[in-house]
Amino acid sequence: MRPSQTQTCPSTCLGPGRAQGEAGVCARCSGAAPGPVGLAMTAVEEVRASLSSVEADSRGSAPPDGLCWVSVLSCLLLACSYVGSLYVWKSDLPRDHPSVIKRRFTSVLIVSGLSPVFVWAWKEFTGIQTGPCLLALMGIRLEGLIPAIILPLLLTMVLFLGPLIQLAMDCPWGLIDGIKVAVDPRFWALCMSDMRWLRNQVVAPLTEELVFRACMLPMLVPCAGPSTAIFTCPLFFGVAHFHHVIELLRFRQGTISGIFLSAVFQFSYTAVFGAYTAFIFLRTGHLVGPVLCHSFCNYMGFPAVSTALEHPHRFTVLSFYVLGVLLFLLLLFPMTDPLFYGWPTPVCTLTSTLGSVCS
Repeated sequence: MRPSQTQTCPSTCLGPGRAQGEAGVCARCSGAAPGPVGLAMTAVEEVRASLSSVEADSRGSAPPDGLCWVSVLSCLLLACSYVGSLYVWKSDLPRDHPSVIKRRFTSVLIVSGLSPVFVWAWKEFTGIQTGPCLLALMGIRLEGLIPAIILPLLLTMVLFLGPLIQLAMDCPWGLIDGIKVAVDPRFWALCMSDMRWLRNQVVAPLTEELVFRACMLPMLVPCAGPSTAIFTCPLFFGVAHFHHVIELLRFRQGTISGIFLSAVFQFSYTAVFGAYTAFIFLRTGHLVGPVLCHSFCNYMGFPAVSTALEHPHRFTVLSFYVLGVLLFLLLLFPMTDPLFYGWPTPVCTLTSTLGSVCS
């Protein structure tokens, strides 16, 4: 039987400061027909509440003792294995030589292919019970795949709005010429034949995100929680890039002080970037988003702010720099809303407190 218009609404139906009987406040209780927005908001809240209840029941008991030590040591071992695989080949040639790159491709791809074994061994050793399968925890799944391909990359391009405008202004090509090059198969064939391009745009983003995000975050989240894991995981990623110092010193590419200052800067930059891609991975539950963002950032490099300050149209360029940062901060949470990708994301089911990162 449909409830009467005068039926008392439960307190859960009444919003803050709303009087009982206010139009549209409690359509389910009063019998008034809710509008489309009201129905949508009600459905979202019901889904969130039901999923939170299910996940709370499935997570069960507290993490076992010593979990954090096992997780950190597992991540450290994985990071050392990745970096160590780069140096199993003895060579007097620099890192950008094609033969060196090809050999490193082999060893890095082997370690990356075996990296899920680390997560499986960690799971078996700690006894952590997970609902999603191992591949889903690592961000390899179909649900929400299309948004995961498009939205994080668009968000990153918004952050680089200033450098993109600067690049467009300085590019000798017109828009039509650029499109013609982008769709020309010969251009992509030339790229694929360049070992450095393959390393920077394909192999490095794929293997680094697989190892340092998809494998490490599932091991760190149950111990540290999502928010802390975002800032812990990049430390392994940043330290892993210190190995470049060895080659710079070996081939004497600069002064010692300059090399170490460069290494500190690279650590800071990669740590911040690693925190961003870890955030993307937790929010979307997909590996593809961080990989595409990583590849895009490798192509763009660090923003050339000093060049922008000397640009003939520096006011316009710097305005787009500021606008890009502001839009990025404004869109960061809306464009990575887990509802677009299947809420809750698999890795977030490993923690008892979802927090703002996972919800």
